Amino acid sequence: MSDTRTREHTAGRDTRRDDEREDETRVTTNETETRTDDERTDDADETEQTADEEHVCPECGGSLVTDGTRGETVCADCGLVVDEDSIDRGPEWRAFDSAERDRKSRVGAPTTNLMHDKGLSTNIGWQNKDAYGNALSSRQREQMQRLRTWNERFRTRDSKERNLKQALGEIDRMASALGLPENVRETASVIYRRALDEDLLPGRSIEGVATAALYAAARQAGTPRSLDEIERVSRVEKMELTRTYRYIVRELKLEVEPADPEQYVPRFASELGLSDEAERQARELLRNAKQAAIHSGKSPVGLAAAAVYAAALLTNEKVTQSQVSDVADVSEVTIRNRYKELLEVDDPGVIA
Repeated sequence: MSDTRTREHTAGRDTRRDDEREDETRVTTNETETRTDDERTDDADETEQTADEEHVCPECGGSLVTDGTRGETVCADCGLVVDEDSIDRGPEWRAFDSAERDRKSRVGAPTTNLMHDKGLSTNIGWQNKDAYGNALSSRQREQMQRLRTWNERFRTRDSKERNLKQALGEIDRMASALGLPENVRETASVIYRRALDEDLLPGRSIEGVATAALYAAARQAGTPRSLDEIERVSRVEKMELTRTYRYIVRELKLEVEPADPEQYVPRFASELGLSDEAERQARELLRNAKQAAIHSGKSPVGLAAAAVYAAALLTNEKVTQSQVSDVADVSEVTIRNRYKELLEVDDPGVIA
């Protein structure tokens, strides 16, 4: 009986000792966490204080100003030079215009979507000269030609890259023939890349998709070209072009607004040598036609050509229907019919 009481007393003492140890452990843990938080707060305060000291004058507490021309950090209040001989990380040369900057710059050209590799690969120049401008020998020319051949092969190692290279070259050729700006070429390249990534090319020619992409890009950029103009510089027929264009716009969900006749007026007026007054008059005729809703269902190119011809008549400038027909690539019959409609809307008593 006494042994049982002894065991219970011993067990009770052990339990109390365990509870005391757990309490001591909790107190120690809390003290450690408190010290850690205090240390973090102190470190943050020291960092903020150091950052403030870097922007404050140590002499008077004023603000510091960096003088890049002299390489010095000076106090704006007392003039104390806090730091000198700072490193200038800019170029060591000066340029006074963009052409001089491009000539002196030693970095590569920016990436562009007009090249299949975005311009990141290395090209071997076509000039048969060394670094000093001296002509290469016949043996060296043969070696350089072999290097150019292998370089071209390595730049287009699979069929997708060869496809893209051919299509982008075709887009650049047609855009140059049509006088389209750089942004239209970039947009057309992006549209073609999307069509290639989404596997829209099987069953269609590379030239057809490239032409459709250029036509869509020109309309999106507000510098449209007519289908006849596109067909004249393309290697595909008009029917294939229109069919591919509708397919690309539908599958890629491109937002292409209907062609506005006013977008053709500046180009036609410029090629015919008309004045600004005639161009303004042509725009006004087209706006009146839109308000009267007579432009619906009619070719925007024909309306623009008729507006230019009618504006030339109203401003007493000598332009024949044949000249306008050649510039706009529409028939003289279309010009005669449309310009009478435009003049009737503008002034019903003009055409008797």
